[in-house]
Amino acid sequence: MGKLDTFKGKTAFITGGASGLGLGIAKALAAEGANIVIADLRQNAIDEALPQIDAPKLGIKLDTSNREQYKAAADEAVAKFGNIHVLVNNAGIGGASGPLWVVSPEDTDFALRINIVGILNGIQEIVPRMIAHGEGGFIVSTASKAGLIPVPGCGLYNLTKAAVVAITETLASDLPEGYGAGVLCPGPFSTNLGLSGQEIEAELRGKPIPQMPAFTPPPPPADGEAAPPPPPPGPQVDFARIMRDPTEAGKRVARGILRGDLYILTHAEFKPGFEQRANAILRAFPADEPYDGFAQVFGILVNNPVFDKQTQVPEYKG
Repeated sequence: MGKLDTFKGKTAFITGGASGLGLGIAKALAAEGANIVIADLRQNAIDEALPQIDAPKLGIKLDTSNREQYKAAADEAVAKFGNIHVLVNNAGIGGASGPLWVVSPEDTDFALRINIVGILNGIQEIVPRMIAHGEGGFIVSTASKAGLIPVPGCGLYNLTKAAVVAITETLASDLPEGYGAGVLCPGPFSTNLGLSGQEIEAELRGKPIPQMPAFTPPPPPADGEAAPPPPPPGPQVDFARIMRDPTEAGKRVARGILRGDLYILTHAEFKPGFEQRANAILRAFPADEPYDGFAQVFGILVNNPVFDKQTQVPEYKG
């Protein structure tokens, strides 16, 4: 699996890079010496993000689902910095929740447009440029833990993120030597995915951003009325270890690129759940005796050597 040895002097093109995980990745790659291109649909977010990047930088307003805009953005990035070496397909939305038979066709089309077509546009527009310059490169696409362990009631999100996993695995299988691809499957991070998704829908679909109701604290107990009892004591939970800071995700992505990881995972807590899924699939294979001749005819179907290239990821130490 191809990988980069350094970010110094390289250029990273990061979609959805103006906030959340995208901005965390941008900061991490900038700290390692990369030139940073932040491509985002929200100009106000770009304007707020650029001063936070301590590196040569460029902000581009981009709807990743628009192929012509993507081509123009790639041209602008190349004109500014030269060759692109890292593509981070991070732009995405949460999408409408609910069972797949309940979500509307319009919500379905929009989720597919942003979460899948936007990533394919990045691959089809920038990867040929990477291969042509011959200097190596790496493509990271943001999926989710939900792409590996689906969340009930989140059908659109699950299926689009599972598609990103499959897209990356296939891309990594097809890229030439010196180039690699990895899928970021994060757990919970403190991001503004909900708000940014609403802003994207407001611009592309004309949907108003819902106003959150003001918080009204409960009234104090009346005279003579007992106050509610405090919650029972329990184990102390460090929420900073659950809802983590996006800068950590950025550092994990930077490490994953330099390692050439096919999978960039953030939360070891999800490993048992994935083992549960993997074991369910293994149990579903029939107990038939395999025919040796099958692999001779359809060897490409029974094995993919790209999986053997993923090595053990060490403990994250910041």
